[in-house]
Amino acid sequence: MKLYLIIMTAIFILMQFIRVDRTNPSYDESKEIKAPKEVATILSRSCYDCHSYKTKWPSYSSIAPLSWTISDHVNTGREILNYSIWNDYDEDTKIKKFRRTIQTLNTSIMPLPSYLWMHSDAKLSKDDKKILIDWSKKELEKMGVKTF
Repeated sequence: MKLYLIIMTAIFILMQFIRVDRTNPSYDESKEIKAPKEVATILSRSCYDCHSYKTKWPSYSSIAPLSWTISDHVNTGREILNYSIWNDYDEDTKIKKFRRTIQTLNTSIMPLPSYLWMHSDAKLSKDDKKILIDWSKKELEKMGVKTF
């Protein structure tokens, strides 16, 4: 048992040498999504850590293996939807992202339960979801897309 603990401790220590990038890339703020204050507040609180270049990296995000998982979630989130480069998306992409946002909010997929475990303030209330869905629908309508 003692040898097992020594080996596991050594492995844990060695894992700390496998570093992940926890930086927020610089970006042109004029490309960031523009939203009404109420919407922007919700997005900032509940979405930006994974879906923007404004990630707030908590101290535990530097400890492997958590760092690997968190970095992967952030990188995947940024690939799927990145509010920091919103104006780089073409109109068709924006339409798809607004539709996906509505679908995601209706099915309560986001924020991830594993994220909410440490960030309970990011939980979306029914009112938050309604605000985001209504805003997404209005944006779609501005682009000439019928919503139901």
